This record gives sequence, structure tokens and C-alpha cells, in this order.
Amino acid sequence: MHPQDVIPEPSISGVFGHGWEILKKFFPELLLVFFLQILVSLPMGIVNVMNDHESFGTGFFGLFALVYGLLVMAPVSFGSSWIFLKAVRGEQFRPQDMFFAFQQIGQIVLANILVFLIIGLGFVCLIIPGIIFTCKLAFVPYLMMDEKIDATEAIRRSWAMTKGFGWTIFGMGFVSFFIAIGGLICFIVGVFPAGIWISLAFAGIYWTVSKRQKK
Repeated sequence: MHPQDVIPEPSISGVFGHGWEILKKFFPELLLVFFLQILVSLPMGIVNVMNDHESFGTGFFGLFALVYGLLVMAPVSFGSSWIFLKAVRGEQFRPQDMFFAFQQIGQIVLANILVFLIIGLGFVCLIIPGIIFTCKLAFVPYLMMDEKIDATEAIRRSWAMTKGFGWTIFGMGFVSFFIAIGGLICFIVGVFPAGIWISLAFAGIYWTVSKRQKK
């Protein structure tokens, strides 16, 4: 059976099971993608450390973190999501494909701002709405990279697509927490396969939901 025909069930066990198989198949390539993400995030880590020790530069460090997060880390994150999506669909991918997201940088920045405001407003409203909004907007990066739509359309589509799958996505977040903890326990290096596995699972739930809704 062709990899593209192997569509996981839209369940926690289904997408994590499928993600595990993809992880074993493409581990070296996906590990490189994960390392590139970490490399890109290093300046943010350095800024945070400096901010903790240099109080006089708080304003500058905060501004740098905001700009760098929106203009560099956000596109790389969206591009990485696209690679994980291609992997779960059995499509060919290259680690450098993540940088194609910079072609949509304006819409990606707008999407991050809008999602942050929506989720932030939800958490202000007694936390639970924030959790709900987080689950409802989980598909935004995949929609923008997969279908090349703008930020507002991706938000609208994600909100509609996740209907009926909110508890599944919430449960995936819960399971992901324990997978990440397990990765830390495994001599720290386990964080790498754990992070990749989680990313593949979330790409998998988007894929299986989108395929089912297109039938």
C-alpha cells in the first residue's frame, strides 16, 4: 500500500501510532529538521539569559524577542509544520523546505498576532475558553502552508474543521506533555524523538480530518 493511502484514524492512538511509524522511517531527516528549529531558537535563549542578568536592557531584549519571534521563529515553525505534514502523508521532503514559509511571512506574522490575541482573550476569560480556542486554532499553520490561504481564512477554516475533534486535540496535548516528560527522563536526548513524534501526531490529525471532510 502506498504511504499516501495509509490514513490514520482521527483518534489519539491513531495519529500517535501513525506518527511513530513515520518517525522510525524518516528519523535522520526529521531529526535534522528538529535541530534546525533548535538552532534558529538559540538567539531567543541567549536573549532570555541576558535579560535575566542585565536589567538595564530589558526594553531592548523584549523588543528583540518580539521581532525575532515574529519574523524568524514563526515562519520557521510554520515551515517545520509543513515538513511534518508532508512526512505523514508519505510525500518527499527536504529539511530546507521549511524556509519556503518565508514566502508567506506577512500572512504568517498576521496569523501569529491574531491567534495570540484570540487565545489570550480566551485565557483572560477564566482560562477554559483559552484552552478551547487553542484547540480550535490548531490547524492554522497546516492550512496556511498546505493550501496557501491567508491568515483570516486559515483561522476561519481551522475553527470549522476542528468541530467534533476538540477533545481529541486536547487529549493529544495532554498525552504530549507526558511524552515530553518521558523524553527528558531518557537522559535528555529523548527530547528529540519525543518532539518529532508529537509534531508528527499533530500533523497527522490535521491530515486525517482534512481527508475525511473532503470525501
